[in-house]
Amino acid sequence: MSNSETFSSWENLVKKQLKTEDIYTILKKENLEGIDVKPFYNSVEKPIPNLPKIEESTHLVATYHESLEDDVFAFLLNENVENLVEKTVFVNNKDLAEHISPQDEDQYFSLIDVFDEQNAEINDQLVKELLAKAFKRNICVDVSLHQNAGAAIYQQLGIALAKTKELIEVYGAETINKLIFRIAVGGNYFFEMAKIRAFKLIFNQLSKEYGVNEIPYIFAETSLRNKAISDNENNLIRSTLELASAMIGGADAVYSTNYLVEKSTENSEEISFKQQIVLAYESIINVFEDASNNSYYVEDITQQIAEKSWAFFIEIEENGGYLESLKQGIIQKNIYDHAVEEQKWVEEGKIKLIGVNLYPKLEQKKSIEELYNQNEIKAVRWAQMFE
Repeated sequence: MSNSETFSSWENLVKKQLKTEDIYTILKKENLEGIDVKPFYNSVEKPIPNLPKIEESTHLVATYHESLEDDVFAFLLNENVENLVEKTVFVNNKDLAEHISPQDEDQYFSLIDVFDEQNAEINDQLVKELLAKAFKRNICVDVSLHQNAGAAIYQQLGIALAKTKELIEVYGAETINKLIFRIAVGGNYFFEMAKIRAFKLIFNQLSKEYGVNEIPYIFAETSLRNKAISDNENNLIRSTLELASAMIGGADAVYSTNYLVEKSTENSEEISFKQQIVLAYESIINVFEDASNNSYYVEDITQQIAEKSWAFFIEIEENGGYLESLKQGIIQKNIYDHAVEEQKWVEEGKIKLIGVNLYPKLEQKKSIEELYNQNEIKAVRWAQMFE
């Protein structure tokens, strides 16, 4: 049976089941990203080549604790640890980064954002200090803040490219392979998979404009945006799906932010890390290069997200670049508009958050006006409205 025959027999079956000719109005799946989601896929229109990652298998990153030293190979470090050898270390503290001098056998990565979003400037002194260090990746381009502030997927990726271009303009094209991208992964399972893949496409496209053929190093962490204080178990399930999205999408490193919102414990940190261990060791999804390649649905939304993200990047450039757009308040307003629309969907139940606006439905305690500010990029959890 050909693709067209498969499609037409599916259409006829659904028309019969829904008792209407107008099935697409009923089956249309709305989303705030402006992505066209079809109810049925039976082919890939524009196949995407296999999208590689830099690390052979995804690093499973734990917050450093001495009890984990024997079993864990990659750590997120907030304070100095003596005699940490033959580990992969992601440095998460500006003061610490300034004092660390890695040895040859160490693999150090900086997760310090060198952009000061509030003052719309790059911390030039910090960039120069970090570039002078023998890190595997010296400069972090952080868009996790933007995701947690409510930016759309295409906005996050467009901003990541605009920040990259800003760095290249100042520090030269040789910084391209010194960058690491910190991305927060939300709960829209397939969209987030496609987000990581789409970023590889557009970053590669940007790199070619500077005469190189690079792919991005992606550090993916679970989002805070969809987590709730009252709902630890649901948070744990949400972040497990987010980690799976990141691994299948092809992140180079994954990190689980603590599922206990605002009250991390040693036990919760251990469980957060074990989520990754179960996924990697029992499902083995951290070793595949591009596991969702050729999935009809994922390929289609990857292409759409890539196109929208590139268009948003061009829009930022036309406004004078990332820093200039921040100075003018354009980026803040773009994120604010999307975040507020998203929060309205949570309020109306169109975005479902179990234990918050569904099973049970909590009372609203804060207004959108209290939560968001159109002049500031700040992290806001959906559930804060009800807490």
